[in-house]
Amino acid sequence: MDDVRETSAWVATHSSHVLVDSSGIEKVVENIQGSIPKVEWDYEGIHYFDNGPLSVQYLFVLDALNFCFWPDKDLNYDHLASGLKAALQNDKSAFDADRLQKTEDESNLLVSGPELRELLKWPRPLPLEDERVRLLHEVGFELERNFGGKASNLVESCGKSAAKLVALVTRHFAGFRDHSVYKGHQVFLYKRAQIFVADLWGAFKGQGYGEFYDIGSITMFADYVVPAVLEQLGVLKYSSRLANIIETNNEISSGSEEEVELRACSVYAVEKMKELIRIKSGKQVLSVELDLWLWSVGVQCPALQHHRTLSIYY
Repeated sequence: MDDVRETSAWVATHSSHVLVDSSGIEKVVENIQGSIPKVEWDYEGIHYFDNGPLSVQYLFVLDALNFCFWPDKDLNYDHLASGLKAALQNDKSAFDADRLQKTEDESNLLVSGPELRELLKWPRPLPLEDERVRLLHEVGFELERNFGGKASNLVESCGKSAAKLVALVTRHFAGFRDHSVYKGHQVFLYKRAQIFVADLWGAFKGQGYGEFYDIGSITMFADYVVPAVLEQLGVLKYSSRLANIIETNNEISSGSEEEVELRACSVYAVEKMKELIRIKSGKQVLSVELDLWLWSVGVQCPALQHHRTLSIYY
């Protein structure tokens, strides 16, 4: 997590297209007066939750697939979460590790795009569908090889450390290794690995599989929505060229300077926001809590324009 903070700060101080505006941060902190609306994890609606190991398996599969919905204007996170929930309610073994991997015996396995679509009840090909299937195979293979087939064993092996769990996930599952090279420097963001930790923490209310003594080490989750909200709030400022690319819905390449800056500057800005809240109000706010609040603001604004990047990382 130190790597995420330090490299994001390096990007923010060398950025060519995105500026973190200190006065914008001051205004936001002043307006919220040290208190952000509490955003609870959804239990009754779109997510599967039974307070046990199967919930952990569900969350890990969910976060392995939780990326890049925008190419399909009708598809969103809720469809993925509720589709996986329904699949698990219909068949408790749907996400068993041996069913997720690709083997010679392909009976009763989830190995193809059409089968994933059928599972989610989605009528057409998913964005980056082949990548989603590949990542499911990876989850099944690595869980079975290293953790007895169970994501709950992965979580238990971290010793209740959020930072260690992120390190374990990124070490064993290549599809979660969210980093880029920016101006000759490696930048670490680890959005989906961190959101897995946050989902556990939120779902289990900081207890059991969701208990982490260092939950404060987690940063915000660099995606599409939060940068757009931060820009709307005046925390981020875009160059005219970048603003025009976003406004005209043109694609930004994964790993490009603009894309890395959008995400890394968001991490840096939220860290600065958290620090200023502590200084001004004496209250300790988690980056996770700030992210959940900012994300909820964004999803309630359908007209919000975000950057468009084809990526498996968010």
